[in-house]
Amino acid sequence: MKRTIILAVMVAMVMGYSMQSEAALTNLGTDDLGNRLIYDSDLDITWYDYTRSYDTWSNQVGWAYGLSVTFGGNTYDDWRLPTALNQDGSGPCSGYNCIGSEMGHLYYTELGNVSGGPLSNTGDFQNLRDEWYWSGTQYSGIPLSAWAFNTSGGYQTGYNKGGRLRAIAVRSGLAVVPEPISSILF
Repeated sequence: MKRTIILAVMVAMVMGYSMQSEAALTNLGTDDLGNRLIYDSDLDITWYDYTRSYDTWSNQVGWAYGLSVTFGGNTYDDWRLPTALNQDGSGPCSGYNCIGSEMGHLYYTELGNVSGGPLSNTGDFQNLRDEWYWSGTQYSGIPLSAWAFNTSGGYQTGYNKGGRLRAIAVRSGLAVVPEPISSILF
């Protein structure tokens, strides 16, 4: 009887773990410049693992919109700065633990960093820094501000657009590497 109960508990634990859906970051490889493209299957977005140096909000937005990345023979030119809005379109959230925004989701959920702590886990990212990053979301009601996320602690707040912060680009969907011809013929 005792053995049956232990076996039932073990089977329940295995089934519980196998039924949990875990999204993951997937390193898709590098572009023609050697920067990684990292796919977040949970949000269905692809991060461009390149941190742009300090600049104003409008210049960083222009950089992301003008970015053209060649990867796997395809050119992607639909980049943007991450949104500070929650995944359901509400918000943005202000402060720590804002996991609904794209940067917050990356920092807390995908990379497992903690509130108030340093950027201790960067996963497959090689160029993500312990810094302030611009989002592409303007601060409602204050035209001279936009939302920003601090990867040195996980804090999201409004910031003066004239300030000079870093930027990282993201695009919706998966950047696909075409299959080799030999695998198609097989």
